[in-house]
Amino acid sequence: MEEIRPGIFHWTTFHEGIGQTVHSCFLSCAAPPALIDPRMPEEGLPWFKAHPTPANALLTNRHHYRHSGRFEEAFGLRVWCHREGLHEFTAGEKVHPFVHGDELPGGILALAVGVLCPEETALFFPGCGGVLAIGDAIIRQGDDLGFVPDALMGDDPEGVKKGLKIALTRLLDREFDTLLLAHGRPWVGGARDGLCRFLQTLPD
Repeated sequence: MEEIRPGIFHWTTFHEGIGQTVHSCFLSCAAPPALIDPRMPEEGLPWFKAHPTPANALLTNRHHYRHSGRFEEAFGLRVWCHREGLHEFTAGEKVHPFVHGDELPGGILALAVGVLCPEETALFFPGCGGVLAIGDAIIRQGDDLGFVPDALMGDDPEGVKKGLKIALTRLLDREFDTLLLAHGRPWVGGARDGLCRFLQTLPD
């Protein structure tokens, strides 16, 4: 568990289902505190009991429910996913819907990404110094931003990339200094400029 900025905690776990390390975050600086795409950290639930209690778990897409149910059981929090992804939850998971453009608890904005899947959402936290959280629409390998492999983009990878460029460019209308990712280390400081530079390298 790493505090990357005051009140913003980041950790990694190995996701057995996809055979990769994935990333989760907890924003205790949000009001109320929120988890993003959470898996259980190595420190377990006792770590959270020594910090402000998470009130919401926010999913950037339906595939990132991860360990949300364990947090719901422990803390009574609400789990949120875009309504287009609710068909994923058929085992009694308590998931609350939102649509793109909604303001979620704490003033968090659910911004449209789509493209890879209809419910793909970027979460914008105006507080905490300005934070943008992105799920599968963009990844970070080392210091470089990029996209998931072409094999995961369907029959028209280049078309998907063009759509992602358009969607991600719209996010630059927001002021954020930290970028949180489901697949890759957070970008802390100058994240908006970093995303802008990456998008400028892509063909139209």
